[in-house]
Order: sequence, then C-alpha cells, then structure tokens
Amino acid sequence: MRALKYALDEALASLWRGRQSGLLSTVTIALALFVLGGFLLVTSNLQRLGAAWGSAAEMSVYLKDEVTPAERSAIENALASGSIAIAREYVSKEEALTRFKQTFGDLASAMGGSGDNPLPASYEVRLSTGTDQSEQLNNLGARLRQTPGVADVRYDRQWLDRLQAAISVIRAIGLLLASVLTIAAALTVSNVVRLALYARRDEIEIMQLVGAPQVYIRGPFVMEGILQGGTGAILALAALSAGFVIVRARYLAPMPSTPDLSSIRFLPMELCAVLVVGGMVVGCVGGLVAARS
Repeated sequence: MRALKYALDEALASLWRGRQSGLLSTVTIALALFVLGGFLLVTSNLQRLGAAWGSAAEMSVYLKDEVTPAERSAIENALASGSIAIAREYVSKEEALTRFKQTFGDLASAMGGSGDNPLPASYEVRLSTGTDQSEQLNNLGARLRQTPGVADVRYDRQWLDRLQAAISVIRAIGLLLASVLTIAAALTVSNVVRLALYARRDEIEIMQLVGAPQVYIRGPFVMEGILQGGTGAILALAALSAGFVIVRARYLAPMPSTPDLSSIRFLPMELCAVLVVGGMVVGCVGGLVAARS
C-alpha cells in the first residue's frame, strides 16, 4: 500500500507537470473507446430491436382487386397447409385505408383526395418463431405468389436477415477501427510516459544507485499510464451518454412510427465497467512499455 500510494502521488504530480502531452494521450484513448463504445451501442440496440421484430414477424399477402371468393378460399387453404403460419387476419381495402390514415396522418389528406382507394386487401399472417424455417417460408412465399388472386407477398424475415448481416458488418468495422485506435493510444501513452521518464532520468539514476526497489522506480510511470487510460475511458463514456440522450430525445422520440423506446437503451453497467478497465489496461501497457525501455 505504501508503494501504491507513492506511485499514485508521483503519477499525479507527473501528469500535472506534463499536462499538455498527457491530455493528448488521454484524448487518444477516449477517442478509441468512444468509437468502440459507439459501435457496441449501435449494434446492441439493433440486435435488441431485431429480436423484438423477429418475435412479431409477419407475412403480408396482398390480394388483387378482382379476387374471387374461390381464390380467397384457395389462399386460406395454402396458409393453413403448413406449420409456418400460426394465425392470420383478413384486412379489407377499407380497413387498410383506415390504418394508413391512423399511421400516416400527414398523408391522410392526400390519400383521401385521390377518390379511389388504391390500397389492396390483404392477409396479415403471424409466423412461427424459434427454429430456422427460412426454407419453408421461402417455399410458402413462392407458392402463394403463383396462386390466382395474389398480387404480391412480403414477409419480414427477408429484411430481418439483411439487418443481421448489416449488424455483423458494422460490428466488424467497429472492432477493426477501435483496434487501430487502441494501438495508437497505447503508443501515445508510451511516448508521453517516456518523456516523463526522460525528464526525471537523473532522479531515477540516483534511486538505482541507492538500491531503491523497481516498484518505486518504475511504478509511478505505470500508474501514470493507468490514470490516463481510466480518465480517457470515463470521458468516452460521458460523451457517449450525452450523445445517446440527445439522439434519443431529438431524433427518435418525435418519430410517429418509432418502436418501443424502452428497448433502446444505453450500454449496460457491466459493459461500461469493462470499457473503463480496458482503458486502464491500454494505459498500463503503454506505461510498462515506456518504463522498460
């Protein structure tokens, strides 16, 4: 504890003496962790929303205006033939127009002034979830498209698969960019600590001559890197939190079709703690490299 207190006091004094160069390394670490945390924040919320949307995945079977009762019966039999469709609801042209006006109030006047109702009748089909049934779903969609009376078939799983692929790409790019910035941050800390070590080289040589333990000689420089890393991580989390609150309040809340905002959350405390520890580790590595050079 005595050595730790000495290292902390000396590190704080060194950081204050070289506050300009220390600020540079701290900001570099903050930037690296801000990028990493930003990508984690985006991908985690997209995954959460994708899971929520996937649990309520639906297929929309749009009907032609001239569909006959016999054709509607054939469509219903096709939907009931497999285990994919667990429930269905018929939406008439009038109900479709009413829903459109309720959802898109700004466009209701334009839709009402057109005279005829351009929206088709449809079946909204609730799809089963759990196991991977994409092949059966594709087969059902292809069969329905060839059924007389069907104008088009759309189902959520298509764009949900694309969303998952996009999340994987975004995460990979974020990890790559954050890795490059983290290496740069460690090198910056190393150079800053090396400057502090060089400025105190006479004092270090005297301590070595009198037989001072290495923990007293190198410890303050390692502690200096840890403090820079921890401070940079806290700054990154503060900037992320502020940005999250602003984006959520300014851009998400006013959207009329925004999904449940309770599913859009900031990073969990466990992950925030990991980022802080990660910043301290990056700073510690930089300090160790400089102290051993």
